[in-house]
Amino acid sequence: MNCIVIDDEKMARVIIKTLCSEIDSLELVEEFSDAIQAIKYLNENQVDLIFLDIHMPNFSGLDFIKTLKNPPKIIFTTSDPKFAIEAFEYDFIVDYLLKPIEFPRFEKAVKKAQKEQIIKKEASTNKVEEVKNDFYVNIDRRLIKIDLPSIYLIQSKGDYINIKTENKNYIVHSTLKKIEEKLPDSLFLKVHRSYIINVKKIIDIEDNSVLIKKDVIPVSRSKRPELMKRLDLL
Repeated sequence: MNCIVIDDEKMARVIIKTLCSEIDSLELVEEFSDAIQAIKYLNENQVDLIFLDIHMPNFSGLDFIKTLKNPPKIIFTTSDPKFAIEAFEYDFIVDYLLKPIEFPRFEKAVKKAQKEQIIKKEASTNKVEEVKNDFYVNIDRRLIKIDLPSIYLIQSKGDYINIKTENKNYIVHSTLKKIEEKLPDSLFLKVHRSYIINVKKIIDIEDNSVLIKKDVIPVSRSKRPELMKRLDLL
């Protein structure tokens, strides 16, 4: 497993380098004193794991992870415990190590990253791609088939959701979370706690909102980086 370290403190990078040398399966291929340098490197190189500090001048570790289109596994290394909850909102964050870092705790974090990498590779090898073009909803005891690409917006309204399609709207007794699990990531994105949109149907984006058909949909601050990554920008 190859890795890099991003930390503005030279001594912190030396410590991570020393800890990495104690694990045979871990190879530190590069180190960076700021996140901007690392972004340039990652544009041309792939790594399996990043040891990342949170507090750095100009560009923090949390800012850095929002720029990554295909993030590898990341282990935060920091002296500040208060960002742990926010950090673990990202599924590619493996662990959160508090400085000073001792080897047993470091080794445990690396093993966790290696285990997740193995699981991901096995899943990729065994996965049979299944493309869904439709699904059924229960309305008044009738099962109605809805063409997935025709959906442009799903809105939460209390105990119900409003599924808007090109031809018709459907009010379904369900939750946004439940229907989100049935939707293909290639088409749909939850941009707000009350809205899921079909990203292929976006007409315009302005500030923190998107226009789809005649609906102006708010985009939460935490979802905007993901939305921008999903768009084909010139």
